[in-house]
Amino acid sequence: MAAAVAEAPAQVAGLDANRGWMSVEDAQLVDKLLAEGQSHLFAQWPAPGERDEDKQRLLAQLRHLDASYAGGLAKYIQNARELLKDSKEGVNPFEGCVPSVPEGEKLDWGSPHFRELERAGVAAAGGCAFVLVAGGLGERLGYSGIKVALPVESASGTCFLQLYIESILALGAKAGGKALPLAIMTSDDTHQRTLDLLERNSYFGAAPGQVTLIKQEKVACLADNDARLALLDKDPFQVQTKPHGHGDVHMLLHSSGLADRWLAQGFKWVCFFQDTNGLVFRALPAAIGVSEANDYDVNSLAVPRKAKEAIGAITRLTYPDGRHITINVEYNQLDPLLRATINPQGDVNDDSGFSPFPGNINQLVLKLSTYCAELHRHGGVIAEFVNPKYADASKTAFKSSTRLECMMQDFPKSLPEGTRVGFTVVNQVWAAYSPVKNSPADAASKAQGGNPSHSATSGELDWYMANCKMLQALGAEVDGPQPAEFSGLSGLQLWPRVTWSPLFAASWDELAGKVEAPGLHIGADATLVIQAPNVRIKSLDLQQGTLVIAPAGGQQAADGAAAAGDGGQQQQQQQGEPLLVDGLVVRNAGWQWRALGPDDGASEEEYIRGFRVVKAEQQTLAAP
Repeated sequence: MAAAVAEAPAQVAGLDANRGWMSVEDAQLVDKLLAEGQSHLFAQWPAPGERDEDKQRLLAQLRHLDASYAGGLAKYIQNARELLKDSKEGVNPFEGCVPSVPEGEKLDWGSPHFRELERAGVAAAGGCAFVLVAGGLGERLGYSGIKVALPVESASGTCFLQLYIESILALGAKAGGKALPLAIMTSDDTHQRTLDLLERNSYFGAAPGQVTLIKQEKVACLADNDARLALLDKDPFQVQTKPHGHGDVHMLLHSSGLADRWLAQGFKWVCFFQDTNGLVFRALPAAIGVSEANDYDVNSLAVPRKAKEAIGAITRLTYPDGRHITINVEYNQLDPLLRATINPQGDVNDDSGFSPFPGNINQLVLKLSTYCAELHRHGGVIAEFVNPKYADASKTAFKSSTRLECMMQDFPKSLPEGTRVGFTVVNQVWAAYSPVKNSPADAASKAQGGNPSHSATSGELDWYMANCKMLQALGAEVDGPQPAEFSGLSGLQLWPRVTWSPLFAASWDELAGKVEAPGLHIGADATLVIQAPNVRIKSLDLQQGTLVIAPAGGQQAADGAAAAGDGGQQQQQQQGEPLLVDGLVVRNAGWQWRALGPDDGASEEEYIRGFRVVKAEQQTLAAP
C-alpha cells in the first residue's frame, strides 16, 4: 500500500494563515492528518477572524474522533486505506481456507441433559459478569423509543431491560445474593434515555453500582478509496460520522477498566447478549454450563439454521499453514467457500433438515482471563471491515460515504492457536431466539418469503409458547394453541398468555420447585401473570379468565390489573408469609388479545404487535 504524502503548502494556504491561533495539540493533530492526505479538510478555510468558531468546532470534533479510536485518527485512516484497497481488488479474506463444522454441543431444550447443563450454569453464574449491547433505537420497528424500553409481552408489560436485570438478579440470588455486574453499551441515541429508564425505575432492583453504562462513539466517514474523511455537504466544518458497530463493546470494556476489574474481583465468565431477544436467559445458563464442562474460552450460543439462510454460521477454518480458527462466517461467504473446497453443492442441509453449520445469534460466553489477556494484546480493537457501495463496476467512486465497521462476534478472529472455541445450539429455536427487529410490513414480507418474521408479534407469541411448553413438559395441563392472525401474519399460534418474572423462576429446576405441575390446568384462552417471587402453586384450575399474582403493595400487571374491569378480586396475605395457591378455581371474563382493525387508533406498542389487550375482568392475588 502506498504511503500517504503530505500536501504541498499551496494546497493548504487557508490553513497556514490560521496556525497562529491554534494550540500545540491542535497543530500536531492537523499535521498528522495532513500526512495522511487530509488537506481537503482545511483547504477552504477563510482568513483568521472569519468563521473562527466554525474552525474551532471542526478541530474539536477532530480531537474527539482522534481520542475515541484506539491509535487515533491516523491509525483509522491507515486501516481504512488498506481495507479499501482490498475491497477494490476483491481480496477474499478466506482465500485458501478449508471450512469444517466446529466443536460444540447441540441440546434439546428441557431435556435431562439440558437441565443438567443449566443446573451447572446456574451454579457457575455467581462467577459471571454480563454485557448488554443496546445502542439502537426502535425506529426500524415503528417505535420511537429505545428498544430496551419495549414491552417483551403485553400481559405484564415488562420491558426488555427489566426482564434482563431481573434475570441477572435471580441468578445472583442463587449465588447467595451476589451482585452480578451488568455493563450496558449505549450510543449517542440511547445513552440518556437508557439512564432515564433506569433511574425512573430504581434500576429495576439492582444494587447501587451494579449497572454501568458505557457509551459508544461514532467514527469518521470515508469519501473515497484514498480514505479521505467525508465532510457534510451542507457544513464544510463538520465530518460525517456513523456508528462503528457493536464490536466497539470490546474496546470500551478495556478502556473503561471494567473487564480487568471484574477479573480482579474473581469473576470467571463474561456473557454478552443483545437488546431484544427476551428468550436469551432461557438458554444462557445452559451455555454457561457448556463452557464450564468443556473449558471453552469462547462459546457462541447458536441456533439451527437452514442451508443458505441469511444468518452467519459458526465455522472452523483451517488455513494453508495449518492454523485453525473458529469464527462467524457470513452466509454469502460460506456457500462459495464450501463449493470451492469440500462440497460442490455448497451449503446444504443434512439429515436433520438443517445445515451442519449452526447459526450465529451474537450471544457469547467468554472466559474472562482469556478475554482480558486478549484485550491487553490489541486494546480491544477487533477485526474491522469496510462495505463501500460503489458507483459503478470500476470501483473508483462511492455512491455515498462509507466507514469502517466491526462486529462483536468477530472477537475470536485474533485469538492465538490452541484457544478453545465452541458453540451451544438449542435445537428448538423458539425457546432461545425470537428477536424483535422488524416492522410489521417487513415482518409480513419476510414471512411471505418463508423466513422468520422476527417482529414484536412473533417475539410475544413465542414467549407465551415457551412458557406453556415448559409447564407442559413438567406435567401441567395447558390447552391450545389457538390460530391467530395479526399485522398480516397468518398461521400464528396464540398460546395461553402465561408469563412470570425471572424472580419467580429463572430455571427449569426452580419452576418445578414452585409449581406442582400435575395440579395445574390452564385453558386455551386464559391468562396467568406471576410477578411475585414468593409464590407456590399446588393446585390451580384456570380454564377461563385472567389471574394476576403480584407483589403486595407493588405495581401490578399492565398498569394495575386489580383495578381493570368490574370483577377484580384481591386476596391479601400477611407480610412475609409465602403465598400458596391451592384448590383455586378461576372463572372470569378475562383479557382478550384483539386484532387491530385498519381504522383503529393504537399506541406504538400496540401497532407494532397488531393487537391490543382488552381487559374485562381478572382476579388478583397479592403475595409478599
